[in-house]
Amino acid sequence: MKNFTPFLILPLLLLLAAAPPVEAQQKIGYIDSDVIMREIPEYTGIRQRLETIAQNWKQEIDEMQVEIERLRQDFEAREILFTPDIRRQRQQEIDRKVREREQYINRRFGPDGDYFRQQEELLEPLQQRILEAVVKVAEREGFDHVFDRAGDYLFLFSRRRWDISRDVLQEMGIFVDDDAL
Repeated sequence: MKNFTPFLILPLLLLLAAAPPVEAQQKIGYIDSDVIMREIPEYTGIRQRLETIAQNWKQEIDEMQVEIERLRQDFEAREILFTPDIRRQRQQEIDRKVREREQYINRRFGPDGDYFRQQEELLEPLQQRILEAVVKVAEREGFDHVFDRAGDYLFLFSRRRWDISRDVLQEMGIFVDDDAL
């Protein structure tokens, strides 16, 4: 077995020595999806629609809070006049209204809430268009990796020459001035 070891190691070392450095093999690009989204004409309408929906729900939440405050003030003003049973009933009513408000907030704005479902539904077609354009640009330009610096990946430094956001916008048929990006 010892006789075969040099025969295995020598070809492996020659292969590694002949291989180009790993960093020379990688081509990395990035986009800023926030910039791209802002430049898509439909995005403004979607954002306004989402804001209108959210404002309507916030108004309902505010109305619920006003009702709770009214019930609390009424309870505090008359508490000494109430029998223990009526006091308990009024407090239960206030607690029920508070729970209803919290449930409403969670149903509208919670992690699985209506707002995020609406956002997903409305933005998904735009996100799909961006992804398709990124793939086309990346394949055409020979990129190995493309990161979105607006997402979870944080770049502390990146050369502007690797920003392919403009190419992605052009692939989508959107042409912007140099100053826009």
